[in-house]
Formats: sequence, C-alpha cells, structure tokens
Amino acid sequence: MKATGDLSRVAVVLVRTSHPGNIGSAARAMKTMGLRDLVLVAPRHFPHPEAEALAAGAADLLARARVVATLEEALADRALAVGFSARRRDLSHPVAEWRDLAPSVGALAGPLALVFGNETSGLTNDELLRCARLATIATNPEYGSLNLAAAVQVACYELALASRAFAPSPGGAGEPATGEDLEALHARLRSLLVASGFIDPENPGRYDERLRRLASRANLEREEVRLIHGILEALSRRAGSGG
Repeated sequence: MKATGDLSRVAVVLVRTSHPGNIGSAARAMKTMGLRDLVLVAPRHFPHPEAEALAAGAADLLARARVVATLEEALADRALAVGFSARRRDLSHPVAEWRDLAPSVGALAGPLALVFGNETSGLTNDELLRCARLATIATNPEYGSLNLAAAVQVACYELALASRAFAPSPGGAGEPATGEDLEALHARLRSLLVASGFIDPENPGRYDERLRRLASRANLEREEVRLIHGILEALSRRAGSGG
C-alpha cells in the first residue's frame, strides 16, 4: 500500500482511560491507519510500561501524546468532534452508523477529533453533547462490547477507507502490450493452429474473433507476450522433432 491522503489533521481523543495497555494498543491501531495525533483526557495511568509494551512500533505516538485535564481542553482546537458510543442515549443529537458517517466527516476541512470514553462506562451524556456528531459501530446485538483499542482500530480504518487515504501498490506491473505486439502474437498463434489442423483456413468460424477477445480481456504485458512467443517456439520445435 502507498499513502495517498493526509490524516494528520485527525486526533484520537481517549477520555478517562483506565487501563494503560489500551492506550498503547490504541496508538498502534492509529498508526496502522496513518493517524498520529493522540490526546489523553485525565488518563488513570500514563505514562506506563504496559502502554509502551502494547504500542509495539507506535511508541513515538505515545511520546508526543498530549495529556489534558478536560475534554473541553482536548477539543479547543478542533473544528469538528465525533463522539462514539455503543449504548443508546436519550439525547437530541442523532446517532449514525460510523460507516455511513465517515465519508462526510472525512470530506470536511479543518482539524477533526474522534472521541472515545472510558472502557467501562464510555462517554457521559455531557461529554457526548460536546461532540457535533455521534457515531456507533455496528456490532452483534447479542454481544456488542468492543475493546477500546478495537473500536479505535475500526473507526480509524473506516475513516481512512472513506478518505481514500491509502491505495494498493502497483505490484510491479510491467509495460502493457501494444497493438502491434498483440497482432504479431495473434498471427503466429493462428499460423500454428492452421498448421496443426485445429483451424480450417477456408472455414475458420469465429476463432479469430474469440482469440482477439481473449487477448483483450487478459490485459497482457509485453513481457507476457514474449513469454507466450517463447512457449510457442518451444512447442513448435518439439512438434517438428516428432516429439
């Protein structure tokens, strides 16, 4: 994969986190999706060796994480905050499935915040009301409990996907075959098929059409055309020697 978008304007805000390991795991989840701005609101234990251990290769996010006392302080420089909750709340704010909401959020300009609450109780109603958007992650209704770091991973993934932040690497694709390459290959293949008796040159049917269509669907590269020529050459020599 290669990065094609910038998610550096997005902060993940963890509020009143109880377990330091979840902070480290959340940092790792963020880094895999290209997010690097971690804000901790009144964490119970931080810094902590367990956070560093579970961050694995994302210890740099922990080193520059901002620790603040209140959610208000964490959101002071944000243009938009999205609060995540797994529980139904009696609030006037509409709650949207994050997969549906992420594209519109990702398209907005300005600094954003994805806000997650305590592992046990989540965000309070007052904290959710400080967020302009409320989101939920679809889970099994019979067991909807997501680990904090898992929720962060899913949220960051959906935002990166909606923002088209990453694109598959080309994978070393070669130079496409030209029309001249394909015509030469077609002529050689047809000649061999006629010589072998597979095609009657007086009544070829639709073989020409179908062979051309097959070649066009294959999206052959020049190296692949050369490979097929080599195979045909080897088979021709073998047939000529009576093998």
